[in-house]
Amino acid sequence: MILCGTIMLLNTAYASDFSRYFPGPVTAQVVRIVDGDTFEASAAIWLDQQISVRVRIAGIDAPELRARCDGERVRAEAARDYLSRRIAGGEVRLSALRYDKYGGRVDASVADPRGDVGEAMVRAGLARLYDGGHRAGWCGV
Repeated sequence: MILCGTIMLLNTAYASDFSRYFPGPVTAQVVRIVDGDTFEASAAIWLDQQISVRVRIAGIDAPELRARCDGERVRAEAARDYLSRRIAGGEVRLSALRYDKYGGRVDASVADPRGDVGEAMVRAGLARLYDGGHRAGWCGV
């Protein structure tokens, strides 16, 4: 019974964190590209204060590098490479920040000097719009 109560308490704490929202913007320096929709950054949260954070680009779904087929892997590498060329080592603005549903990172709208990065990836055919529900596969696309 104690274990069950502890799990319920942890789930309640996590759910309240997941619903938290910060409009931003927050300036961040891109440190490393993880895949086609995720990167690590050093975000400026206050005067001379930085935090390391993993950011998932909100509103898009890019193919996974741990692909289910060769076609998905090729698409995943193209998405990662595009994101790398576009923002790696550069400065971005993060807005509409929320905790990611899987934990360990935040979801955020990401913009660089050329505009919204997620929208550009969708226009280039490297990602799809994503609302947080069930993700469609990339094999056979």
